Parts: sequence; C-alpha cells; structure tokens
Amino acid sequence: DPVVSYRETVAEESNQTCLAKSPNKHNRIYLKAEPMDEELSKAIEDGAVGPKADPKERAKILCDKFDWDKSVAQTKIWCYGPETDGANLVVDATVGVQYLIEIKEHVNSAFQWATKEGPLCEENMRGIRFNLMDVTLHTDAIHRGAGQIMPPTRRCCFAAELTAKPTLQEPVFLVEITCPQEAMSGVYNCMNLRRGCVFEENQREGTPLVQVKAHLPVSESFGFVAALRQATSGQAFPQCVFDHWENLPGNPMEKGSKMEELILGIRKRKNLKVEMPALGDYLDKL
Repeated sequence: DPVVSYRETVAEESNQTCLAKSPNKHNRIYLKAEPMDEELSKAIEDGAVGPKADPKERAKILCDKFDWDKSVAQTKIWCYGPETDGANLVVDATVGVQYLIEIKEHVNSAFQWATKEGPLCEENMRGIRFNLMDVTLHTDAIHRGAGQIMPPTRRCCFAAELTAKPTLQEPVFLVEITCPQEAMSGVYNCMNLRRGCVFEENQREGTPLVQVKAHLPVSESFGFVAALRQATSGQAFPQCVFDHWENLPGNPMEKGSKMEELILGIRKRKNLKVEMPALGDYLDKL
C-alpha cells in the first residue's frame, strides 16, 4: 500500500487559551493557535520569509503583504518549525514576563518536537502560528529547566491545535498531459474519477496535439498513468510534479467522517492507538 504524507493544520483561531502545567506544577504555559495564509506558508517554504531571510526584508514583507504588526514582525518571531525552517511559527505575544528569555530555547525545542509529530496522526504540522499568550514561571532557575518547560509546551501546542478546528492538508500533483484532440474525452473521464481538475488547455502550434494542465491529489495518483493510457488507448503522456498542499474538506472530530477514517488508517499504519486524540489528554485545568 503506497504511503502519502499529509500535513496537519488548523482552520481558525483556538476557541480558548490553552494551558499546560509543568511536571512540578510551578510553571504554566498559555498558548493559542491560529492559521497562517497559504501564501505566507509558501513564502516561508520558499525562503522569502524564512529563517535565513534578511530580518529587515522579512519584517517589511510581513507588514506590507500579510498585515502583521510591525513590532511582532521585527522581534517577536521566536522560531520556525519543524527542522527550524518549516511553515509554522512561535510568536511571543506576552507582556512583561520575568525570566522569559531563559526558557526561550526550551520552548523552541519543544515546538520543533511538536511540529514534527502533531497530535492527529504524528504528521508534520504546516501553516500554524502559535501565539505564546502568557507564561507563569518559578523564581528559582532550578525549577524551570528544560525538563520542566519542554513537556508542557509540547502538550500545549497539541491542545492549541485541537481547539482550533484541526484538519489535514494533502499533497497535490501538477499533471501535464500531452495528447491528440480526439483523446481529450478519455483524459477528462480519467481525471473526474480521481478528484482531478483540469485548469488549462493549450493547442500546440502546427501539431494536432493538445497540452493539458491539471491538479491531481497525490493519494489518487497511484495507477493513474496506466488508467490514463487505457482510457486514451496509449495516446496521452502524463507528467506529474508536486505542486502544493490543499486542505481536505470535512471535520476529523466528527464520528464516521472520511477524514476520521483517513486519520485512523494512518494511526493504525504507524502503530499508534487507533482512536482520535482527546483534548483532555493535553489540556490542563487551572
């Protein structure tokens, strides 16, 4: 069975500020998750607004194009993840918290860990911005080491994602098909069977060939070439290349939905507990 990797993301802002406590109950972390624009995620992945970009240029783009607050864009982005360059952010939205700088590294490493394996099915997260709303820390440095800060931060990231309408993104191929005009109907039939959508047709000058561009979900692309050849009696030549990520429709938290089925399938494949993650596992009470 071919494996397709998905990305976890959120559809709206968290409906509450999520709280997680450290193992010794002396530190509390408050987080909220919100979705980022698809364009912004793309810009981070291309490197235009990524961690290696020039900070001034980056702040300018964030302010002008994505309507970010200037102070936030310049100094408040703590880190990117997963792998320190993915399309997720931690943004410091706290006001006047003591000892905040000392836990920054621990929060960042917990965030890397959380974004690498999200709560739904341990896939990478994408396009989520985590706002650190508030932190309550113990005055003794000993009581807020990495062991006390990392686990609650990770749990809090998970809880924030689960309260913000979590969903999956699937990879989508760009398919370029070259075929003669009379084979077009076969191409369209084959596409429609596989959730594909044709968005461009160009006649090749001086030849009877047509060049077609279409989007096709990667999960549907297995055996696509053979099926297309069959539908057009070998006249169509497809070429697939990864194009973008697209949100899947549906709600994973709904019993018996397609999305839930998909997530449980992935969890089974990864030998995880075959049930949807419960918010109560990650969210702490005051």
